[in-house]
Amino acid sequence: GELLVDFIQNGSTKENPVFEANPGGAPCNVLAMLARLGYSTAFIGKVGDDYFGRMLGEAIRELGIGDEGLMYSPNVNTTLALVHTLADGDRDFSFYRKPGADIMLTEKEVNKSLIEGCRAFHFGSLSLTDEPAATATKAAVAYAKQMGKIVSFDPNYRKPLWENEDKSRSAIWYGIGECDILKIADNEIKWLTGRENYDEGVQAIRERSKAKLIHVTLGSQGSIAYYLGKMVWGKPFLNGKAVDTTGAGDAFCASALSFVLDHGLDHLTEADLEE
Repeated sequence: GELLVDFIQNGSTKENPVFEANPGGAPCNVLAMLARLGYSTAFIGKVGDDYFGRMLGEAIRELGIGDEGLMYSPNVNTTLALVHTLADGDRDFSFYRKPGADIMLTEKEVNKSLIEGCRAFHFGSLSLTDEPAATATKAAVAYAKQMGKIVSFDPNYRKPLWENEDKSRSAIWYGIGECDILKIADNEIKWLTGRENYDEGVQAIRERSKAKLIHVTLGSQGSIAYYLGKMVWGKPFLNGKAVDTTGAGDAFCASALSFVLDHGLDHLTEADLEE
């Protein structure tokens, strides 16, 4: 998936906003959390052979994320995202990616040995927005399924990156149709299915997916886990000191994946889902 630089607003000088360069990209955020939880992780993707790309490579190595699958483009710069915090705490994204190195990963550059050696393969929709990364992603997913791996998908929908909504919906439905575990945000369910009711939205998803475990994240309202006939609400963790919510969903996704890696996807009880 994508590994990029998130420029997050951090104060201002003489009324000009000041942005701080942070390593970002949803799939690698998931790996970073899993690495902190003690799991062995590796990333497959592409950055530019530039200052920011080398910074990102060093950042994942420092976290202990395997970089054997990280490629460096000599011709296309690292993708950049500017993250603006809105009054309600949510975020607005502006991307510099026409093209960006992350969408230049080719099918031949996908490190299949990493997929062979893993237990779970995670991806999102940002690597499906453009070629050649879209074909590379689909090839990697197909190989992971062929190898019998757990496949995890988070749409992580970012409207500005898509040519049109039909293309984005088609790609996200593809991901939903391929995964065993789906993590999807409340606003994404409404946008994708047209259903205001989460139960109805998940039912619409289940008609097009064989995902065993579906997590619906509700921001400050917590989350809901759907598993076979069970539905369990998870209360939110609110400590009153939140500075920025960027990456919160990815940390949630990684934590849920860690439970599955320890317990599997079969015979989960309501107590398991709550945990």
